[in-house]
Amino acid sequence: MKKVLISIVSMTLALSMLAGCGTAGSKKNDNKDETKTTATNTKKSDKKGILVISFGTSYADTRKVTIEAVEEKVKNTFKDYEVKRAFTSKIIRKKLKERDNIIVDSPEEALSKMQKEGFSEIYVQPLHIMPGIEYDEVKEVVDKFNDKKAFDKLVLGRPLLYRAEDYKIAADAFKKQLPKLNKDQAVAIMGHGTEHPSNSSYALFQYALEEKGMGNILVGTVEGYPTVDNVVRRLKEKGIKEVTLMPFMLVAGDHANNDMAGDEKDSWKNVLKSNGFKVNTYIHGLGENEDIREIYIQHIKDSIDGNPLKEEK
Repeated sequence: MKKVLISIVSMTLALSMLAGCGTAGSKKNDNKDETKTTATNTKKSDKKGILVISFGTSYADTRKVTIEAVEEKVKNTFKDYEVKRAFTSKIIRKKLKERDNIIVDSPEEALSKMQKEGFSEIYVQPLHIMPGIEYDEVKEVVDKFNDKKAFDKLVLGRPLLYRAEDYKIAADAFKKQLPKLNKDQAVAIMGHGTEHPSNSSYALFQYALEEKGMGNILVGTVEGYPTVDNVVRRLKEKGIKEVTLMPFMLVAGDHANNDMAGDEKDSWKNVLKSNGFKVNTYIHGLGENEDIREIYIQHIKDSIDGNPLKEEK
């Protein structure tokens, strides 16, 4: 009987040791699998994207034919890239969310999401007209993400007007949307204007227009210099009788519809009429101009080619 008990105990101990070895082996294999999974999850993605940034607009009709039209052209041109959108205007984003339930990211929100989604290469293309306050703010966001090395490559492109050559190219593109003018007819274009030093861009664009033979195209701004009063004075000096008003902005939004062509006493339309001019209005944003869209496409190509600011090499 004693021998039988000893045999049973011995067998039990042997089976326990075998089970322990099996469990240890299983845990070891599980650890290997876990390590393998972790390595797979931390492997860098090769996702490439283009973030198109504009001020934004709450006018759905002009958004479709300007901002969305540019974005669609970007998608069709750069098929290997995923195209995202961001608006810089907090007011516009808030209005779209509350009124239309449309959610649009800020530049920082968009880049944060792209980082979480595993993008490694991103080109940021602003649809702003010049390197003013909005552009500077976008640059600060891009610099912030570059400082923390959030992406393998994050490049900020230039706005419509940046280098002197950009002004000449933009003048040629703008010419395509002008009506035929007699000597007593002119076009007055309304830029936004800014307190930023880049407000001088409007003077440079005026020079570019005149160099291209468009002396009867006069540049003014709604929130900067030159003002509509400066435009009126120059129109009178030139002996102009009839004026067509055009927005020099990506979209034909609030400024174009109200400050330029509205029925208020101080709108450009009524200021010109009160000064004896016959007035026509052209309420279309620059984003509707196919040649302007092509300029933004070229700026993205410059970024991909490694020269986003078109610096001389």
